[in-house]
Amino acid sequence: MKTIGLIGGMSWESTVSYYQLINETIKGKLGGFHSAKILLYSVDFAEIEHYQASGDWDKSAQVLSEIAVKLEQAGADFIVICTNTMHKVAPQIQETISIPILHIAQATAHALLENGIKKVGLLGTKYTMTQDFYKEKLLDSGLEVVIPDQAGVEEVNRIIYDELCLGQIKESSKESYLDIIDDLKNAGAEAVILGCTEIGLLVKQEDTDVPLFDTTDIHAKRAAEVAVGE
Repeated sequence: MKTIGLIGGMSWESTVSYYQLINETIKGKLGGFHSAKILLYSVDFAEIEHYQASGDWDKSAQVLSEIAVKLEQAGADFIVICTNTMHKVAPQIQETISIPILHIAQATAHALLENGIKKVGLLGTKYTMTQDFYKEKLLDSGLEVVIPDQAGVEEVNRIIYDELCLGQIKESSKESYLDIIDDLKNAGAEAVILGCTEIGLLVKQEDTDVPLFDTTDIHAKRAAEVAVGE
């Protein structure tokens, strides 16, 4: 079994889901007392969020690259960055290590195509929704991507940072997300990517008839598959 190097803590609430999903998947595949071989480095998210807000992506890349190097030195066979937004600096991190990064957007694109999806809505932080680093992975796979209008982008982003990253789950915010999901459906989206690892804490598939693709679930399960050689 390969050892998974997790860069977590962005936020820790969603990292808990990664740890649980990876181990559940390993147990389901191998049975018995099997669990995943994991090295977890959990950051202080306040530091990373400060660099995000100030636009200092180079500093973010430096911090996460140093962590990735430590995980490789400790024996990790590949890296899993437990957040969508920080894949913005995945290319810089990859330059500092010799082991691969399992990219969250590529894993998600693969899952969408397997299910015959051609046009998809994208929810996430404002960075994920509006910048190219994430969407280009989807577009390169042949997918068409739609995002909320400007007001929707701001509301989705606000709820992530002001509530979900702080562990706050509010019914009113769920309703806001469901309204935005309906808008994406009306814009032609056949499915919606929950492209922030916290969104799945708020919105579940049973809340809507629009197919939801939770990146936390997809990424974590793919990590387990890679760990056992699939």
